Amino acid sequence: MPTSPAPQRLTDRKRLAILDAAVAEFRNSGFEATSMDKIAASAGVSKRTVYNHFPSKDELFMHILEQLWERSVAQMDLPYQKDQPLRPQLLALMQQKMQLLGDSSFLDLARVAIAETIHSPERAHAIVERMNSREEGVTAWIRAALADGRLKQTDPLLASHMLQGQLKTLAFWPQVTMGQPPLDAASQQAIVAVAVDMFLGYYAAETKA
Repeated sequence: MPTSPAPQRLTDRKRLAILDAAVAEFRNSGFEATSMDKIAASAGVSKRTVYNHFPSKDELFMHILEQLWERSVAQMDLPYQKDQPLRPQLLALMQQKMQLLGDSSFLDLARVAIAETIHSPERAHAIVERMNSREEGVTAWIRAALADGRLKQTDPLLASHMLQGQLKTLAFWPQVTMGQPPLDAASQQAIVAVAVDMFLGYYAAETKA
C-alpha cells in the first residue's frame, strides 16, 4: 500500500532535520565526539528514528560526505563548448571551484573528513570508492577538450589535479590546516587567472587553443 503524502512529508522533514543536526554536530565536535544520541536530541527526534534512517554513525557520516561531493560535482557541471575559446570556459569552471573552497560549511566539513581519514584509513578508502562512481566536472571538461584536439594528449585526471591543486594550495589547505581566513574576491580572481593561464600555457594545443 503506498505511503500517503502527509506521512511521507513528515518522514522527509525528519530526515532533513537529522542531516542538518548531524552536519552541525560533526562540524562542531568532530566525528569521534559526536554520538547518535546528540544528533537525535539536536534534530528533535528519537534515537530510533535516527537509526531508522541511518543504520550507524558511519553510514550517516558517509552520506553527508557524499552530499558534499555531489554538491561539489554539481557546481562544476559546466559542459565543454567546442565553439568557445578555452580560457573563458576554464575561468568560469575555476571560479565556481573557488566559490566552493571559500564556503565556510564546506571547509568545516572538510576538516572533519580529513581528520577522520587520518584516524581511519579504511573509512577513507570506502568513501573514495563510493565517490569515484561519477567523474568530477573539471576532469570531464578536460576529457572533452582532449577529444576535440584542443589540449595536448595527457591523462585528464592528472591534468585536473594539477589545475585544481594550484587553487587548493592557497585557497583550501591553509584554511583547513592552519585556520587562515578565506581569500577575498580579488585574491580569488587573481589566483584563478594565473592557474588557468599556467594550465593553458602547458596543455593547450598550439593550433587549436
